[in-house]
Amino acid sequence: MILIYGDAEQWDAMTEEQWQAHNAGHAAFVAKAGIRFLDGQQLETAPTATSLRADAAGRIHITDGPFLETKEGLGGYYLLEAADLDEVLELAKLLPELNYTHSGVEIRPVVEHG
Repeated sequence: MILIYGDAEQWDAMTEEQWQAHNAGHAAFVAKAGIRFLDGQQLETAPTATSLRADAAGRIHITDGPFLETKEGLGGYYLLEAADLDEVLELAKLLPELNYTHSGVEIRPVVEHG
């Protein structure tokens, strides 16, 4: 899974032309991934998140926003089926987030149960 992080304020400041170029980059990524592409979605910004956490007594607390106070929030993901990390790295290098200093991507294997 490729997790995409970025600064929502920076995304909000992008012009329509910048967004068109950015979206074209994602379309190129999906096209290159081909049948390896299983799923991918853009997420709403971190302030729209709702978080649940249990305390020591086992009570569940619900709060607005993400767990961590951070400038970069999770903005989206891609789920790919690939032979190995090298294959995913080559695809991930195409993501437009790597053109900005306020964003980046993280790659994690998905745990398969059963």
